[in-house]
Parts: sequence; structure tokens; C-alpha cells
Amino acid sequence: MYRIISGRWKAKKIAAPKNFDVRPTTDFAKEALFSILENTYDMQSVSVLDLFAGIGSITLEFASRGTQDVTSVELNPKHTAFINSTAADLDMSLQVNVQRGDVFDWLKKFRNKKSFEIVFSDAPFEMEEKKYQEIISLVLNNKFLKENGVLIIEHQSRMKFSHPNLTDTRKYGNVSFSFFKPNQEENIAIETAE
Repeated sequence: MYRIISGRWKAKKIAAPKNFDVRPTTDFAKEALFSILENTYDMQSVSVLDLFAGIGSITLEFASRGTQDVTSVELNPKHTAFINSTAADLDMSLQVNVQRGDVFDWLKKFRNKKSFEIVFSDAPFEMEEKKYQEIISLVLNNKFLKENGVLIIEHQSRMKFSHPNLTDTRKYGNVSFSFFKPNQEENIAIETAE
């Protein structure tokens, strides 16, 4: 069970089937995360990529806040069906695009195709650190982030990242969010002929 914190469906409780093995982001952490994001972005005009979408806690939070372009990538077919049916029930089908697939394969397949302001990754907490590093490099090196974009990795607080693009880590109990800025494009100066 999780609830949508704000927006059109504020306080709406979403109950997932009991046999789902998921760990939705806690309300406390989610509230803090969205407060950070809303200070930087206009939720109605951003595009979002939600990796390891689970049962859609983050996806539906963005959609409730008016985000019109949310792409959710999730491997488990029961979970993708649940996100689709919940989005349909809440009249969010046009905002939410659910893609079923392995996140690593999906990122390789769609590299350089579309950029997003916000890429959020909530991988299974037991995933090895090198797989987290792989996600970071796949997102940053394949133009998934717009110039003003941010990659947010949700992870166990005991894991610490060291990366040149890491700008901040916020800790909420045993959950932390690490924020990464996009790679800087090489400054290509276009010489204008005098």
C-alpha cells in the first residue's frame, strides 16, 4: 500500500496485490524528494523516466502532479499491468507510458533517442554497487538527461557513491537519494564568419 502525496490525486491510497514483492519509496522520503524537485522544475512541463518502476509509486506521483510525459520501465509483467490499470483507473493513461523490460537492456536499446529532465532509478536494494555504477554511466553517457536534467538514484544509506557528476546525497533514514548532473557537452564554439 502506498499513497499519492500531492496533486490531483492527493491522499489517494493505492493497494497492490499482496503477492507483489515491492518496496515502494516511503511517504517521508517521497515527500522530501518531491519538495526538492518542485523547487527546481515545473512538474507540468518536465519529462520523466522512472527506472525499476515497481508498482508505480513514483510514476503516479509525477502524473498526479500534472507531469504529462512519464516513461516507466519495469521488468515484472504483473507490475507493468498494475501500473497500466492503475493509471487507467486514475485517468492518467495519456501521461504514463509503461515499458516492460530489463532496465539495462532498455537503456542500451534506447540510447540517444530521447532526453528527460528527470531520470529516477529505484533499483532493488540488494543490487551490487557496480550495477548502480552501470546505470549511472548508461544514463549519463547516452544523452538520457537534458542539459538542465538530473539523475536521481534511490539506494540504501550505507552505500556511498563517488562520481564526478554527483552533486548531492540526501539521507532519509535507511534510504538515500543521490543526485547526478548531466555530463557537460564539450564547449563547441561556433565561429561566425566575420
